[in-house]
Amino acid sequence: MSRFRPGLLPTLLVLALLPLLIWLGFWQLERSEQKRELLERQQARQEAAPLTPEQLDGSAGQAYARVYLQGRFDAAHSFLLDSRTRDGQVGVELLQPFYDEPSGRWLLINRGWLPWPDRRIAPQFDTPQQPLKLAAWLYVPPGKPFVFSERMAEGWPRLISHVDVPALWALLGRDGVAQELRLEPGPSAYRADWPVTSMSPQQHVGYAVQWFALAAALLALFIYFGVHQARGARHEPDESDHERH
Repeated sequence: MSRFRPGLLPTLLVLALLPLLIWLGFWQLERSEQKRELLERQQARQEAAPLTPEQLDGSAGQAYARVYLQGRFDAAHSFLLDSRTRDGQVGVELLQPFYDEPSGRWLLINRGWLPWPDRRIAPQFDTPQQPLKLAAWLYVPPGKPFVFSERMAEGWPRLISHVDVPALWALLGRDGVAQELRLEPGPSAYRADWPVTSMSPQQHVGYAVQWFALAAALLALFIYFGVHQARGARHEPDESDHERH
């Protein structure tokens, strides 16, 4: 032990920080695996046979399932999901009721992102009046969002801060499908480049490497400091040597 004397305070700091850094690294690896599985499920759902509106039962296991629709948009009742960004630009997402004629059901369709640079002027959008054939996919949010206020703005189009599909159907007095559907890119969609995840599996792996590198650097510094302290202590003159001289 005379060759390694790190001191009490550095030892306590390393004992506190090293396990935390290692845990953060493994946590990022776990998140990477979760994102990889999520992307695989999304791809499998996209390649599977499409569902009909009657098959949408609210199961989270149906997330990303494709749905084919045929009908019309309700142009009189549009919702604008506020504070959505793309490429650093603030905007909204346009959600509109859609009546599917073969099934006789209402669905809430997210048509994509619109820029809103000047909040003094309402976002501009068009609603097709003719019957449409659409391809959309079922969006299931990863968790319940934090909601500061449940209040909505008045008038139409109506600005909303979050999407609560059953509450929106209750507002309209309709019995519609209880999930949001997101429109695939096409003539009726605005910007519909929907990110499946906010971070890719590779990004999580990169963060894991950083946490493990910090843990290794901390351990290396701890060892260096302990060895350096021990060498300094061995070279300090002993008081008995002074007395003999």
